[in-house]
Amino acid sequence: MHELPINDVLRQLLDQLCHNTSAVLIAEPGAGKTTRVPLALLDEPWLEGKKIMMLEPRRLAARSAAHFMATQLGERVGDRVGYRVRMDSKVGKTTRIEVVTEGILTRMLQNDQELSDVGILIFDEFHERNIHGDLGLALALESQTMLREDLRILVMSATMDASVVASLLHNAPIIHCVGRQFPVDTVYVPNPAPVPMEKAMSSIIRQALISHEGSLLAFLPGVGEIRKVKRELELMSLPSDIVIRTLYGQLPLSEQSEAIRIEPDGCRKIVLATSIAETSLTIEGIRIVVDSGLMRTQVVSSRSGMSHLSTVNVSKASADQRRGRAGRTESGTCYRLWSQEQQDSLQSANIPEIMSSDLSSLALELAVWGIQDPNDLRWIDTPSDMAFGQAVDLLKRLGAVDQKGRITSHGQQMASIGMHPRMAHMILEAIPLQCGELACRLAALLQERDIFKGKRAFDDSDISTRIDQLMMWENQGMPSVDDSSLDVTAMHRIIQEMRQNQRNLNISGTSHVHSDWCGILLSFAYPDRIGQGRGDGRFLLASGRGVEMSMIQPLSRSSYIVAASVDDRGTEGRLLLAASLSEASLYRYQQDLIQETDVIFWDRDLQGVKARRRCLFGVLMLQEKAYPKPPEEEVAYALVEGIKEEGLQLLPWTKVSIQLRQRLLFMHSITPSDWPNVRDEALLATMQDWLLPSIYGMKNRNDLQRLSLNGIIEQNLLTWDQRRELDAKAPTHMMVPSGSRIAIDYSDPDQPKVAVKLQEMFGLLETPRIGGGRVPLTLHLLSPAQRPVQVTSDLASFWEGAYYEVKKDLKGRYPKHYWPDKPLEAIPTRRTRQQQ
Repeated sequence: MHELPINDVLRQLLDQLCHNTSAVLIAEPGAGKTTRVPLALLDEPWLEGKKIMMLEPRRLAARSAAHFMATQLGERVGDRVGYRVRMDSKVGKTTRIEVVTEGILTRMLQNDQELSDVGILIFDEFHERNIHGDLGLALALESQTMLREDLRILVMSATMDASVVASLLHNAPIIHCVGRQFPVDTVYVPNPAPVPMEKAMSSIIRQALISHEGSLLAFLPGVGEIRKVKRELELMSLPSDIVIRTLYGQLPLSEQSEAIRIEPDGCRKIVLATSIAETSLTIEGIRIVVDSGLMRTQVVSSRSGMSHLSTVNVSKASADQRRGRAGRTESGTCYRLWSQEQQDSLQSANIPEIMSSDLSSLALELAVWGIQDPNDLRWIDTPSDMAFGQAVDLLKRLGAVDQKGRITSHGQQMASIGMHPRMAHMILEAIPLQCGELACRLAALLQERDIFKGKRAFDDSDISTRIDQLMMWENQGMPSVDDSSLDVTAMHRIIQEMRQNQRNLNISGTSHVHSDWCGILLSFAYPDRIGQGRGDGRFLLASGRGVEMSMIQPLSRSSYIVAASVDDRGTEGRLLLAASLSEASLYRYQQDLIQETDVIFWDRDLQGVKARRRCLFGVLMLQEKAYPKPPEEEVAYALVEGIKEEGLQLLPWTKVSIQLRQRLLFMHSITPSDWPNVRDEALLATMQDWLLPSIYGMKNRNDLQRLSLNGIIEQNLLTWDQRRELDAKAPTHMMVPSGSRIAIDYSDPDQPKVAVKLQEMFGLLETPRIGGGRVPLTLHLLSPAQRPVQVTSDLASFWEGAYYEVKKDLKGRYPKHYWPDKPLEAIPTRRTRQQQ
């Protein structure tokens, strides 16, 4: 073997694992940890013939590592070194080192929690923090603690905080190893707006190839950008010895392998790659890196629980990993499409998937393990309660867990399929309907890149047309004419995966292929995304989220759809992929989720209570009809709510009942603790106590007009003693000296008043008082024309002074009326002249 920096620390690592069950290895890029560590562990006595299981985050890295180690041993892959990845494995009876992807480890742990034939688990490139890696480590630690004290766990990374992981592993020892990194010059070339990113990238790539020797690796956020840059480069006059390769996760493994191999005949190459090329892989001959500074990541919306792909800036750690690709074998140069100032503002590391992704698969795996609360396990970052709760709610709707979050037999079957819970549930529901093949096609289609490209993908959101295209390819083979709107690579991958799933699940036979079956099957996977048409390509989903199509298309006219893919940004999510669903199919296949509910509510237009019987699917109202003979009590409560909504003016307030309220407000103002508050807000808040018993049998505004509010208030708000006290302290009328009975005005509870002709008050010295003598009445003394000539609450002072001014003013205007010089000795009168 060639000398690599990792060789300097191997002895230390072996000694630590001999005496400890856990360790952390931080090895810089180029150190050789991925391929040298497993081989060095092969003959350790504590293994006792058990396997070494190494986890790689990516399939290409897993296969490459296995091939390299097998070559070092002079063997074929599948002998002592093998690998297991999705849809491909090479292991045999003699295999001692298995390189697997993280989802494979989860399945192995679920099938054998002890991992009885495994001596050590190695988590490679753990800094990538894939959700399956975090889950695998959490379950492995639980297995080590509860079942396998002898199980070794080694976490290896190039860039991460070792102390955090070491603490999680019970203060495991940390071994550091420098890498073999050649000098890399960094050149910042900010992309000037508004130049499209693909044009800026292709221009810098061309210039870099002219300026430097060696091959070039360009980092782009996704497949769409890779295609655009590839087209731009193909239009340029590049040197004849340049070969363009692409590298991304959805490529067939053969094409991925081709991208990392040395080109024949000394050709230079351009590798256009996503983040897949950041770690683990060594692409031979790379001396130039051009970095767009962008990456694609899955983000879950906290408001809706939906996930969408988002293009974001890379972190400093990722940027450093990318830069290091140019110095793996010799010195190189890295071009960055951003400025030094932007570099300083980048976040230090990527957000772990477990903190930003859909957690339904993780929640299902934990339920299978027997865990309902993720806090029962040890994590570097514990899943958030909100995101985990949304995941469990989905599993309940799919029947994977019961109401307490415990796994069901259906959930066990879903987990065994190894797909996203939505897809697994759909396939299991489809099999008895003779739709297993169609379900496998849909699952493969939804888990891969869209087969339609460009404008066609934008114009057509119907998943049924994609199914039709797939079936045509399966039946007729490749079309003779190249269709630029189809992604051939994606088509091949989808068909390959669909057939693999059919074999794994023993699905065969003729399936239903009518287009409506796409909607039926998708409704099993996405019950929360069944949408009801609102016109113009807009739909309301069962979850309450609004979505819309980018443009009008045949699917826009559907009464119901199932949204399989939604860009959840904005007030209305953009519908990317969907299928039509008939109302009859909705009722037939989603009957268990349809709820019939009776609603009794105040209808403002009707000005009365309305009783309806509704069929609801989530927030969607499928049907509404009259609800005959609703319970009287519920109608009364709805009527109370109507009064709260409309206000107390809905009730029949007479002069008598209005005055009663005002008298009560007066008494409340004097002694608030002893008397009820009858202001509007208080009466509205307590209607169940004082009004509800009196409105049974009523249902609208007209019925309410029959109420006697005066009697209701007295009976329900006052005791017998209070009614007597009210009459004594807040009388309705006052007897004035003339013998007239004058109504007291309580409209201002702080200043009750009486309006009375001045002549009727002759002989009365003191101002009358109410409220047990505590409050003087405000007297509005009136002229013979019933106009106030004096307002006073001090009658004695009025007689002494102001009366004579009033008399002088009015006597001339009303000479027939009685204007005595001594009002306190005069006889009061209602008439024009003093009664003789």
